[in-house]
This record gives sequence, C-alpha cells and structure tokens, in this order.
Amino acid sequence: MINPVWLRSFCTLAEVGHFTRTAQRLHMTQSGVSQHVRKLEELVGKALLVRQGKQFTLTEAGERLYVEARDIINSLSNLEQRVLEDPAYEGIVRVLSPGSVGSRLYPRLLDLQQQHPKLIVDYRFAPNADVEIGIAEHRADIGFMTIPSTMDDVSCKPVGEEALLLLTPADVEEPSWERLQQLGFIDHPDGAHHAGLLLRPNYPEFQHKRQFKQTGFSNQIGLILEPVSKGLGFTVLPAFAVEAFQRPNLVRAHRLSRPISEILYLCTNSTRAIANRLNTVIVETKKWL
Repeated sequence: MINPVWLRSFCTLAEVGHFTRTAQRLHMTQSGVSQHVRKLEELVGKALLVRQGKQFTLTEAGERLYVEARDIINSLSNLEQRVLEDPAYEGIVRVLSPGSVGSRLYPRLLDLQQQHPKLIVDYRFAPNADVEIGIAEHRADIGFMTIPSTMDDVSCKPVGEEALLLLTPADVEEPSWERLQQLGFIDHPDGAHHAGLLLRPNYPEFQHKRQFKQTGFSNQIGLILEPVSKGLGFTVLPAFAVEAFQRPNLVRAHRLSRPISEILYLCTNSTRAIANRLNTVIVETKKWL
C-alpha cells in the first residue's frame, strides 16, 4: 500500500517544481522529500523523475502517478472537514411513527424540506413496537410512540398529547350504548386498544370491543373513516387521524364526558449523539404537536 505522506510529498514537488521550496512548504528537509520520492520509485518499480542537476521533469510514470495521486491527496485533505461537518439543513432524517401522528407531521416536514431541499425526509408509518425496534436498531433516527419504551437504548420524552375521539356517521347526534351496538365497530390495528381506553370510562356496559359486531376493518389510517362516512359503523381514532380526513362533514366526532388522551413520546437512540439535522426536525415537530 502506498504511503499517503509519500504521495503528498511527490505531488507537492510536481506542483512546486523545486526540492528546496517543496521542503519548506511541507516543513521537511530536502533530503526527506528526496527520500519519499525514492521510496515511491522503489514501490512502483519505475523512475518518476528525470533529474537534470537541480532541475527535474516528470517521467511518463510520474505524470500518471501525479494525476491519480492529486485527487487522493485532495480528498484526504478535505476528509477531516467533511467528517466534522454537521449541517443543520442537510442530510437524511429517518422518522418512524404511528399513522395518526404521521398524518399531521409528514405534510409539515415536507414543507420544511421545500424550504431546505438538502434536508431529506424519510417518513414511515409503523406501530409502537416497530418504532421502538427501529430506533434501537438504528433503522430510524427519530420515532414517535404513544407508550414509553422499555428498551435501555431508546430514550423517550413526552412532547404532547393526542385526544381519542368516538367517530360515528354524521347523522348520529347521541352515541348511546344502544346506538353503538346497532352501528357495529369499524376495526383497525389499534381498534381494541383505543376502544378500551375511551369507551371503558364512558360506558359502564363496556368490557371489550367484541361486544360490538364488526362491520369493517382497514389497516390504512387514511381509510378507516371511509366506512364510517358511509354509515357502516363507528370507530375510535386519535384526533390527528380525524383531522386528516378529507370529508369531515360525513362523520361526527363526539367528545365524551370523560375525555381521554394519549401521551406522545419523542424517541431517539441514547447511544448516539443527536446530529444538527435531527435537532432541526425535532424542534419543528414539537411546534406541531
């Protein structure tokens, strides 16, 4: 392997054209520069210079080595700067969150990216468990969860709350227990969890969602309210998912006598320093939650 220090001496000599001035520029002795050139010649097995007294010219092999080595030396010279650079508005930021939080944050993060095109947002929707694992395994930089993590490597801080809402077709004015049973439940991946949180303190009859007939299911956060809007049943969803629904006049959101909210936690990996671009996204998302 060629020593980069020898290459730097050779390239500087080729550019300066004088052994003494090269030594001065590199804070070396003239004999040290000559020694580096000789070591390179021994390594490649060819003469790199044609010496004519105190003058010299590059051989064909020397010209080829200079062209190749110049880019290597320039790259090495800039390596420290590139490694130490930590721009606030450049680079990829990988975010994981449940769909409801994502429906609020993702459009706003795209607005941020429009302002700073070198800041690339990679946003993926996932349930709490997958968010936690993604942060722990460094597959995501920032995560949002509705429960605190139990993993040592995942640091979670509360950053907001999201209300849970009972959603019925628009013509339902009073969501009595009997009326809910008539409608049936539009289920989703977090349906049992959300129904239990909201309905248990508000309906003495509630024990589990199996008390309702299931009249639909969707695992797409943007589609769960479609069957509700068509009068096919009711459901329970976080407020941000309801906020994102395109036809709010077709559903009715009921705020019950005992309101329930989920705490939103911002999660990062505790073993890794938070880069400036991540801080940029974190500061902005806190404004929107």
